[in-house]
Amino acid sequence: MLAMKDKPWLLLFGLLAALSCFVDFGDAAYPYYGTKIGALTRLHHGVSGDVYAVDSRTIFIKKFNYDGEAPAAYFYVGNTARPSNEGAARLRDERGGTASLTRRYRNKDVTLSLPEGKTLRDIKWFSVWCDEFAVNFGDVSIPANLDFPRPQKISALRGVHGVSSDNIVIVDAQTLLVPNFSYDGEAPDAKFWVGRGQRPTSEGLRIPDENGKENPLRRYERKTIVLTLPEDLTIFDIGHFGVWCEAFTVDFGHVRLPDGLNVPPSLKMLGISPQSKLNCEVLYDDLAFEVRWAVAGESIVVQLVAKLEPNNYMSFGISPSKNISQMIGADAVVAWVDPQTGNGFATDYFLEGKAQCSGGRGACPDTKISEKTNSIRLLNAAMVNGYSIVTYQRSLAATDRLDLPISITEAESVVWAIGPLNDYREVSFHTFYNKHLHQIEFGRQPKWNCPLPEGARNSSEQEDSAPAAQSSTGGAGYPPAGRPNVEPDEEFYENRAEALHRQPPQRRQETAIITQRRPVPTPKPVNSNGAWDIPAIQCHEPEDGVFYAQMGPTGGKHGYPAITGHVGWGISWYINGLLIPEIHVVRGRTYTFVVEGGNNPDIPAKYHPFYISDDPVGGYEHKREEEKKSVRIYAGVHRSRSGQVTPTGVGRLCNWTPDVEGPPADDYQSFGAYQRTLTLKCDAGEPGVISWKPDRNTPDTVYYHCFTHRYLGWKIHVHDACDSEAGGLKGAASDRHEIRLPVEGTGAEPAPVHEEYAGEASVRHETKMASALLRLSRRA
Repeated sequence: MLAMKDKPWLLLFGLLAALSCFVDFGDAAYPYYGTKIGALTRLHHGVSGDVYAVDSRTIFIKKFNYDGEAPAAYFYVGNTARPSNEGAARLRDERGGTASLTRRYRNKDVTLSLPEGKTLRDIKWFSVWCDEFAVNFGDVSIPANLDFPRPQKISALRGVHGVSSDNIVIVDAQTLLVPNFSYDGEAPDAKFWVGRGQRPTSEGLRIPDENGKENPLRRYERKTIVLTLPEDLTIFDIGHFGVWCEAFTVDFGHVRLPDGLNVPPSLKMLGISPQSKLNCEVLYDDLAFEVRWAVAGESIVVQLVAKLEPNNYMSFGISPSKNISQMIGADAVVAWVDPQTGNGFATDYFLEGKAQCSGGRGACPDTKISEKTNSIRLLNAAMVNGYSIVTYQRSLAATDRLDLPISITEAESVVWAIGPLNDYREVSFHTFYNKHLHQIEFGRQPKWNCPLPEGARNSSEQEDSAPAAQSSTGGAGYPPAGRPNVEPDEEFYENRAEALHRQPPQRRQETAIITQRRPVPTPKPVNSNGAWDIPAIQCHEPEDGVFYAQMGPTGGKHGYPAITGHVGWGISWYINGLLIPEIHVVRGRTYTFVVEGGNNPDIPAKYHPFYISDDPVGGYEHKREEEKKSVRIYAGVHRSRSGQVTPTGVGRLCNWTPDVEGPPADDYQSFGAYQRTLTLKCDAGEPGVISWKPDRNTPDTVYYHCFTHRYLGWKIHVHDACDSEAGGLKGAASDRHEIRLPVEGTGAEPAPVHEEYAGEASVRHETKMASALLRLSRRA
């Protein structure tokens, strides 16, 4: 869905402990805002300030002043000989607004982004310009040879106890990316360590791990992590970074930090608080009906929230007219959550008329008008505190004749409605709807114009911020928008620029994002061996025999190792949203596996072809030739005439991602509780599809695994018959009570999920999002 990739900014943890150690370093970090371009010329209306290049697309003005009295002043950049609005590009203000600068600035720090596709190499000047009188109020020239800050690669870690990494990246003055970090975890007191000088000593400073903790480091196996220097400590204050055993004062491996690195300042150094890239607008205050969204490259992720009556829907769509919120001809999504089962639905509708759908006329699902026209992908659905929350994704472009495009350059007129569903679970009529023009700028910079979620704190730095809308129903018990549950990977360093571009400098509530970890219910106890109780997928489920195979975390001590008795390497297969469930199938029936395990063989961590064999280990590609001869493969490969085996179960990568700020997996006593903290993030591209029909020659037990890695999957039980009415297996006992939650995606039937997981969507699925939401940034 997107070519851009997004990674969240980690919050700083353990600051008091870090501060107590920081005094050993003596001098505090000096103010750093990037490469200074120059001071604004003081021409008119009190314009002044120092201008800095933060990175290739970001300008920072320190102590900007302007009296706010001109009628049509704007920020402009251009490549002409002198400032003018002719052929120049107007910038959005620091809030993302497009209106003229009518308020007063007094020593304000302002962060501005260049227009999409432009960098500081493309412009010659920055100006505060008045359109009405064609007057330059103040400007600064951009040198042609300006060396703007950018992330810098340094050496890789190499040392004892298995310490290693790829080349470390200094993302900004307070952020380090350590790609493919490994450490055997066997030392008693290893810490990430920084200090002055070229080598670690006991006089150095421990820094929090990627989860903000200062506990002894656990085992890492080629894990990409992001580390944040605490408080005001910057890379300019230190000479090395590494892993240090504090108890025995032993250096396990370190790298030197070169002097004079020209890297961007951190968000914190610019006064920007880590925040979401999510927008929010109230649609109907009486029912707390809100639309939240984030534009992600070529697509958009939308979340609808409302306090609905049972059997009611909420709908939101694009009007066919730019100037009228018009129902007829609108392209809408109808969404609801079944309060009994927790099943969520998001359906693509075309509003040909106001009547109920009949014969493809009226307010109809697109698929009732034309086949294969559903352009909506359900990502997640939940019922929280009486609020229905449905998250879906669609392309910004019109993908078929029943769709309307969504513009990100101009405002769109939108339509919305709430009403009852009929017996066919389709819209019947609308009880509430917008009666007046309602427009939304989908491409604006993030702005949260909804009531604060419960527990969100007002910032002390909102003096210039527009006050949040107050809702009569959206206060107590209001469901929070989520926190990005994305684990940074090797592309993180390429994307920090957009985190700057998309964030206004004033502090925003940090809860305003799509998919936050929800309250954890009373967990079901783990099994006697400490393993989570993962419900098996029975032979009668799903009815159409379609399974979605994606990647995700192993689940700590209660997950993969406890379930299988084998040690995983950090990721596992998830089938229909479940961690390595045992699958029951029937001989003679054809099954389809929609595979999303990665399709880039150049990056092993993103290449997991799916296959089925009689081998309990997996990793066929890297077995010795004599081992391969003893393995029978039943699905997922092509064998050439010469005998060469090529995997066919290959598709784009979808990865269930844990909340980096939440508790570790070991703290959850049930998979249901843990699963609700995961978010599925998908790369751009298409899934792979393989079919398999077990027959009389198929053993009673086979295994699904990764073609290139060992121990990522688990068992498939093959039966001669299935008693679907009894909900069990002929010849096998099954007393689990299961319900059905929707599998997001391409219209597949719901997958079975243990009733413990009711009330939560089992799959968050994103197309063309090289991990939606939160891969929203563009390479600097």
